[in-house]
Amino acid sequence: MAKRKFGLALSVLLAAGTLLGACGSDKDDEAAKDNGNKEGGTEETSDFSLAMVTDVGGIDDKSFNQAAWKGIQDFGKANDLEKGDGGYDYLQSAGEEDYIPNLNALARRDFTLVFGVGFMMEDAMDEIASQQKDTEFAIIDAVVDQPNTVSILFKEQEGSYLAGVAAALMTESKKVGFVGGMENEVIHRFEAGFVAGVKAVDPEIEIDVQYAGAFDKAEIGKTTANRMYSSGVDIIFHAAGGTGNGVFSEAKERKAADADANVWVIGVDSDQYDEGAVGDTNVTLTSMLKRVDVAVEDIAKRAKDGDFPGGETHVYGLDEDGVDLADSRGAIPEDVMAQIDEYKEKIKSGEVEVPEYPEGKEPK
Repeated sequence: MAKRKFGLALSVLLAAGTLLGACGSDKDDEAAKDNGNKEGGTEETSDFSLAMVTDVGGIDDKSFNQAAWKGIQDFGKANDLEKGDGGYDYLQSAGEEDYIPNLNALARRDFTLVFGVGFMMEDAMDEIASQQKDTEFAIIDAVVDQPNTVSILFKEQEGSYLAGVAAALMTESKKVGFVGGMENEVIHRFEAGFVAGVKAVDPEIEIDVQYAGAFDKAEIGKTTANRMYSSGVDIIFHAAGGTGNGVFSEAKERKAADADANVWVIGVDSDQYDEGAVGDTNVTLTSMLKRVDVAVEDIAKRAKDGDFPGGETHVYGLDEDGVDLADSRGAIPEDVMAQIDEYKEKIKSGEVEVPEYPEGKEPK
């Protein structure tokens, strides 16, 4: 009987020892994995996350906000991040009153890097960045002087100059138009570049410049385009966000009613070729690409690598692949594209210096 009790106790001790050994082995394996990650192991973990707050145009404006969201998504997918907390996300602003709560909400959700899209967010970004000092912020199209904020600007005038050259070389009526959203330094750069490009080719071409006063009023864009086309304008370049959708609507209606109608639109920010589809034809001449996605990915990579440029202003132009013209899909003949490329090289070499301000609208 004593031997049986001793044998049973020994079995229990051996079993417990085996269990403890297994637990210890699991912990050792986990520690080894952790140590391997820290000291050059093959598995890497990251707690980096990023998000953005849209301007009033919305995430699907086919323009500025959509380009920024593309950059966020591309970076997220390239770095195995998932949509949502701890990965990448966005909050949409219905109006200016949403800027502060949206920026604050993303900071409170512990996103590492938060983008504010658009110059209209300048004051809101300045306020929240001063409060949420542990969050890294980036603002597009404005300058915010905070140590935890990088300001992102573009040389819109350079890309718009090329759009102006394209319009001047392709117009048949010798009348072209520009539709801006709201008057500010950013849209003034679009206008200045476009006008300069047109005049560089032919100073006699008439340029009708109109501002809609909003970036989310497609109906205003449509009525403005109607007046321009009715006056003989055959190419309109818009820099108006969602308002520009109305310019496309007007051109498409005219093309649908008359297949021979000579009406064209130059899109903005993103490649807006699909916006111009009318049956088997298309009214998109080309698009002035403002590569917000390129800038977003660049800043995100710097931040993830521990090199966040807080307190700095980064400017993206032709040399930085920040602006360009989209593929015209044959709407612009190859010989004309060759001429446009010549102007591009002149800008890059410094032979042509594109003005930032329209005549009479220089800062005082």
